[in-house]
Amino acid sequence: MNGIEIVSTTGPDVATIRSLNFDSRKTGKGDLFVAYKGVSVDGHDFIDSAIEKGAVVVVCSNVPKSPDQKVLFIEVADPAKALGLLASNYFGNPSKELKLVGVTGTNGKTTVATLLYQLFSLLGNKCGLISTVRNMIGTLELEATHTTPDAISINQMLRRMADQGCSHCFMEVSSHALAQERVSGLNYKGAVFTNISHDHLDYHKTFDAYLKAKQMLFNDLSEESFALYNRDDRNGQIMVQNSKATRYSYSLKNQSDFKVRIIEQDITGMLLEIGGKEAWFNQVGTFNAYNLAAVYATAFIMGADPDTIVTLLTRTMPVEGRFQVVRSSDNVTAIIDYAHTPDALLNVLNTVNTIRTRNEQLICIVGCGGDRDKEKRPLMAKVATTHCDRVILTSDNPRSEDPTTIIKEMLPGIAPENFKKALQITDREEAIKTAISLAGSGDIIVVAGKGHEKYQEIKGVRHPFDDTRIILEQFKELRS
Repeated sequence: MNGIEIVSTTGPDVATIRSLNFDSRKTGKGDLFVAYKGVSVDGHDFIDSAIEKGAVVVVCSNVPKSPDQKVLFIEVADPAKALGLLASNYFGNPSKELKLVGVTGTNGKTTVATLLYQLFSLLGNKCGLISTVRNMIGTLELEATHTTPDAISINQMLRRMADQGCSHCFMEVSSHALAQERVSGLNYKGAVFTNISHDHLDYHKTFDAYLKAKQMLFNDLSEESFALYNRDDRNGQIMVQNSKATRYSYSLKNQSDFKVRIIEQDITGMLLEIGGKEAWFNQVGTFNAYNLAAVYATAFIMGADPDTIVTLLTRTMPVEGRFQVVRSSDNVTAIIDYAHTPDALLNVLNTVNTIRTRNEQLICIVGCGGDRDKEKRPLMAKVATTHCDRVILTSDNPRSEDPTTIIKEMLPGIAPENFKKALQITDREEAIKTAISLAGSGDIIVVAGKGHEKYQEIKGVRHPFDDTRIILEQFKELRS
């Protein structure tokens, strides 16, 4: 129980445990069960079930009035935090054996973490990656189910990375994971802040709470770590203000430790001045210039040669579903992007509007997820209809909600003069087909919201659905 503040203990001493669990259904004989209050369920309600399954130790904040005398109960103030520390200790504190870098922010986490994984692999290191799109141990790919997994899964994965010779790990750190203490006990070499904007207020309730959740990553860094932040984001300095780590900044506008400049760009990439050199990169858009600046700065801080960083960064590839470009045989361009916040969608559309000729149509397909932040729904519609020629409002992942209701809640964001631009097509596949039918040669279609996802969640069931596959099929059927 190293590092865990224990309030009280009751019951027999236990010499060894078989494994850790916080899900009573997975608990077995000889296990330690951690009961904590989650978003929708309280683990304390399942203590009896865990004991019936064979748990010999229960860590909780509320010990039962008549505790089982055969079980060791350990009362702690914060069981969720205790789980993170227990998991780190149980797996031998693997994060201390790796150079672990956490990346947090509203947008850009996946791209920054993935590009760092690519870059440091090209630099000759065996690396791990924990991200929304995929988890990697060297070249071995593991399924990714959450942006940031639970504490046990994280430490189990880090243990595998260390045991298999990884020297580095780059990890997305979500605000949910921070607020829920999923990353407690991890030892970070450094942390990167990309930006912060409107998202996840369904969970955090206020923007201030959302910001403070992100800030936890930097508050917990040691003096031996580094904290890298976006100087152009108005909350960047706030994010690191209480950090004991050495602070660095990057930017495109303001003065910073690592400043990058866009020289030119088109639909295939951009020319940047970065690290005192000019180089062409495969990524597109101002938001990706920020991502590349963060990656360059991180590598520099961690001791890589500046010229080598730039050379190898030009060989990195865009992340699946992040400004992913697909073209038809008759020159219609589709851009698939995970943008599911107003700020992310605006970044994508601004990028397209910067590089287009204005002699073509810009069509946007956009929806909003069900059971998520409702406040951003009208904002998404406003951004799309303000910056595009045609907009199709459709389903994203409606989850338990009625997709037509979600679309109706987007409508108030549309200015009266822009209503004529908007169509409402609930079926996402039909929306994609309609956009491709409306497009002419040279036109651009932005398909926003799902990016890399290969499913659509409807009424709690995940159905196979891949924006890219459907676009390619419709290109072949309608435009060849």
